[in-house]
Amino acid sequence: MPTLPFLFTALVVALMPGTGVLYTVSCGLTAGRRAALVAAFGCTLGIVPHILASLVGLAAVLHAGAAAYQALRWAGALYLGWLAWRMWRDAATPLPAAAPRAAGRQVLHAIAINLLNPKLTVFFFAFLPQFVNPAAEGATRQMAVLGLAFMAITFAVFAVYGCAAAAARRKVLDSPRVMTWLRRGFAGVFAALGLRIALGDR
Repeated sequence: MPTLPFLFTALVVALMPGTGVLYTVSCGLTAGRRAALVAAFGCTLGIVPHILASLVGLAAVLHAGAAAYQALRWAGALYLGWLAWRMWRDAATPLPAAAPRAAGRQVLHAIAINLLNPKLTVFFFAFLPQFVNPAAEGATRQMAVLGLAFMAITFAVFAVYGCAAAAARRKVLDSPRVMTWLRRGFAGVFAALGLRIALGDR
């Protein structure tokens, strides 16, 4: 069972703003609560491969294999750059009162954002084992339970972020100028995050 120290640490980590939070908030502001919840769900699913990698030891391979790590890092940076370009391009496009979005495509975008972040794999490889009792049987099962608990916390936190953004959406939509600059701001932040990933050290 997850311990209180683990739950507290996981909550703090989930509350820290990152690309997933940014994407969820942007969906809530531009498309409403449903879109925010879909984005939160997709970002949570994007954690699964990183947890699986930590369970089977692939994180160690990624961490040691410079070529694999660098390739994944650049893929993530380019994807964020592409998202930034799309958001900047669409900044001046007026939004209808209820902009429909394809949930499947939105989930894929959210998954890709977290999937193409190699630092998450390294994070889980270092984070989860700290709360596993090596003397007890079923260490892999313990890590799996902790991973699922972290995903549940992540979804809850992202959903709150997204719904709060969606609650402010009507006021934002009342001002097309605010919406334009808001989307440009998100585009700039995505671009900055992509650049940070591209130039960041291992």
